[in-house]
Amino acid sequence: MMFNQSKAWAAVLLAAVFVAGGAAGWGIAAWRDPRGHRGGPDAMVNYLDDHLRLSAAQKDSVRAVLARHRPEMEALWREVHPRFDSIRTVIRSEISGQLTAGQRDEYVRLLAEQEHQRQRQDSANANRDGGKR
Repeated sequence: MMFNQSKAWAAVLLAAVFVAGGAAGWGIAAWRDPRGHRGGPDAMVNYLDDHLRLSAAQKDSVRAVLARHRPEMEALWREVHPRFDSIRTVIRSEISGQLTAGQRDEYVRLLAEQEHQRQRQDSANANRDGGKR
C-alpha cells in the first residue's frame, strides 16, 4: 500500500511541476517585450479582456500600466531568465530520472509538444497583431 501511495504522490508531483512550469512560463512571457518576443502588453490585455470583458477605457489603462512598468519587467526578465532556464533544465532532468525508459520517451514528446504549442501561439499572436512584434 505504501508503495502505491508513493507512486501516486510522485505522479501528482510530476503533474504539478509540469503545470506550474507552464503557468510560470506563460506569466513571464505575457509581460515580455513585444518586439520579437512572445506575449507583450497586448497578450495580457487580450487575456484579461477575454475573462473580464474590459471596456475600451480599461484596456487603454491596462496598456498604460504595462507600458509604465515594462522597463522594470524587461530588467527583471534579463536577470532571472538564465536562472529560470537553468532551474527548468534541472527539474526536467530530475523528473526524467524518476521515469522508466518508456515514460522518458513520452515525457520528451510532451515537452516537445508544449514547445510546439508555444511556438504556434507566438505565430498566431504575431499574425493577429499584424506582424507588429
